[in-house]
Amino acid sequence: MLNAANTSPEVDGRSTRWDVHKAQRRLEVLDAAVAAIEENGPAVGVKQIADRVGVPRPVVYRHFKDRADLDEQIRRRIIDSLMAELSPTLQPDGTVTESIRRAVDTYLGWIDRHPRLHAFLGENTRATAGGSPVVAGTKTAIAVQAGQLFSAVLARFGKDTDLAPAIAFGVVGFVDATVNRWLADRQRTLTGTQLAEFLTTSIWSLLDGNLKALGVEVDPQHTVAELLDG
Repeated sequence: MLNAANTSPEVDGRSTRWDVHKAQRRLEVLDAAVAAIEENGPAVGVKQIADRVGVPRPVVYRHFKDRADLDEQIRRRIIDSLMAELSPTLQPDGTVTESIRRAVDTYLGWIDRHPRLHAFLGENTRATAGGSPVVAGTKTAIAVQAGQLFSAVLARFGKDTDLAPAIAFGVVGFVDATVNRWLADRQRTLTGTQLAEFLTTSIWSLLDGNLKALGVEVDPQHTVAELLDG
């Protein structure tokens, strides 16, 4: 009679080691791609990436379906870097104005340090139906998190929370469009500091206008904790 404890299929140690090796090599390729983009710009070629890893060009494609898949995974790696800095600011601390400004400064600061990575996030995505799922999904996740915060504030004042998601997506879309337009402006009439001031003021104006329309008066110098806890 078979012992039930011994009926599980044995794991091939060689297969496990190969899986680990493939995962490590895939990560090496992505990190090399990010470094190549930082150095050479968003139009980086697969050969440049392969040379950095020290492998033939065909080896790179063993770990990805095609160039489109490689590019999408590079975007995911870049966004991981961005969100490591931005995510903490989506859990506001301090006054309303300080919280908005901290998120804006963090986002613009990352772009200032990594302009070529930011450019790659939008590179060739417009030609793809629906754009990049990774980029679109990240914007959605940020808007959802912001919407939950706005909803909590409205609920605290006993107001209908149905508008919270629309306000959040509006803010994210506004910031995205404004920053992209600023980056595309070769004249660059606004400095980064001026842009940050404009975004901070505009975001608060959008929030304040909608809050007042719902009968809620909020002092932007109050802390977010005070708004949520009363």
